[in-house]
Amino acid sequence: MVTIPLTTDFFTNNDSCMRDFIRFIIKYHFAILFLIIEVVSLLLVVNYNAYQRSTFLSSANAVTGGILKRYNTGSEYLMLREINEDLARENAYLRSRLPESYRASKDYFNMVHDSLNMQEYVYRSARVINNSTNRRFNYVTLNKGRLNGIEPEMGVISNKGAVGIVKNVSNHYATVISIINTRLKISAKLKESDFFGSLEWDGTSYQHVSLLDIPRHAKVNVGDLVVTSGYSSIFPEDIQLGSVESVKLDKGASFYRIKVKLSVDFKNLAFVEVIGHTSRDEQIKLEKETEDD
Repeated sequence: MVTIPLTTDFFTNNDSCMRDFIRFIIKYHFAILFLIIEVVSLLLVVNYNAYQRSTFLSSANAVTGGILKRYNTGSEYLMLREINEDLARENAYLRSRLPESYRASKDYFNMVHDSLNMQEYVYRSARVINNSTNRRFNYVTLNKGRLNGIEPEMGVISNKGAVGIVKNVSNHYATVISIINTRLKISAKLKESDFFGSLEWDGTSYQHVSLLDIPRHAKVNVGDLVVTSGYSSIFPEDIQLGSVESVKLDKGASFYRIKVKLSVDFKNLAFVEVIGHTSRDEQIKLEKETEDD
């Protein structure tokens, strides 16, 4: 059993508090008495008058409703992460069902183990748990890995456009080389004219990249959309990359200098989708055999 020693200071402090309380009651006793009478009078009026009672209950309901509304708003805010994760998974599923994710099979004479439409791209949702924008070699870390079907050299996109390419994978995590990485080049094209080139980052603004190798006879305008060309085994065609912000053609130059504003804001990146190309290995193998011939 623990005993608390009672010292003189203990009693002195209690006596002081009690004196202060009594002094407060004496000083404000008229105001306190007035408030008590007001509350009692209000209760009597509400209890014995139907109109006042209904008015009071309506006001109380309005106040209670306002409090509950704010409580529900706070609860919904706390649930936003879970809701966003559900939406990201649903978006990945729906994107996998789009016609662009399938390719038509022309082998009509061998349909036992195949179908007329073969799924070419599969999308898996993931959440960004780390991201850098102020380095020359920026990367993004995802909360999904090998056990979730993520593999190196898979494309990564958000609802705004392309993000980067998966570099390394563990069982539960994956790192992505983002577009704002000086080591990454992406095959891109002008959506209006289909002229294609290479999209590269120069290491300065995280919002801008350069589109290279667009010939001078191509028609380029400020505001033109820049998308993936589809000339790789990583990204499907027409994934948005950004829009042309400025166009320059130096005297005697064969190619434009095109500045592109990225569609993805890398400082506001929360959920992404990882693209799996089901025929990628077959394509790479065939292209390698052709290069070795």
